[in-house]
Amino acid sequence: MNLTNMHVRASAALDALGGAVRGALVAVGVIVLVFVAVEGTRLLAGHGPGDRLIVADGSDAMAAHAPQHPLQAETIQMDRRLQALANHLARRYRVAAEPIEELVHAAFAAGRLTQLDPLLILAVIAIESRFNPIAESGYGARGLMQVVPRFHLEKLAGHGGEATLLEPHTNILVGTRILDEYIQRTGSLEAGLQLYAGAADDPARGYAQRVLAEQQRLIQVLQSVPSRPGALALGDVRS
Repeated sequence: MNLTNMHVRASAALDALGGAVRGALVAVGVIVLVFVAVEGTRLLAGHGPGDRLIVADGSDAMAAHAPQHPLQAETIQMDRRLQALANHLARRYRVAAEPIEELVHAAFAAGRLTQLDPLLILAVIAIESRFNPIAESGYGARGLMQVVPRFHLEKLAGHGGEATLLEPHTNILVGTRILDEYIQRTGSLEAGLQLYAGAADDPARGYAQRVLAEQQRLIQVLQSVPSRPGALALGDVRS
């Protein structure tokens, strides 16, 4: 047998072997595909409403249909009430609704820090500045809660100084802390409010009465928004 014939026969044998391997691989692939299809059909057919199905990207396909957590529902309810409060203030004081929403949330945050009623804080803002963040009096009181900077430099130091009083969040927080300090110092809400207004010697306590009347109006606004039984309270705060 010459070398040429041997080369031809070897090539033929290799071609036959390669064809056999390719055929085997195709057969295995078909078997795998059939198995996956059958198993997938079986899993989907047996997937009940309480079962969990992990999809290709690793996410839980049932998550979108899971019952809403009670706290999530309460957050929605809370937002609805705060939205009604912001809308009321925007209409009453003729200011844009979007900034008012931010101020409402800032007042609630300050209330949580000091344990003062956030509606009381909003009432003080309403009486002091009518929600004008750049209001300034002839006496030098500035911002939403009309803080006089020269009397409270130590409170302002941690926020960047006197210039920050025109920043709404800083003004609300500093003003709330001042009011809380005055209430504790005098021992009563009305006396603290009078001291805040610089009218501690007013026997009629006119300023305090105006603030408390505004606070009561805001309470009525919140009470007018239907809430589900068992809804979370707006905060465990002092009036």
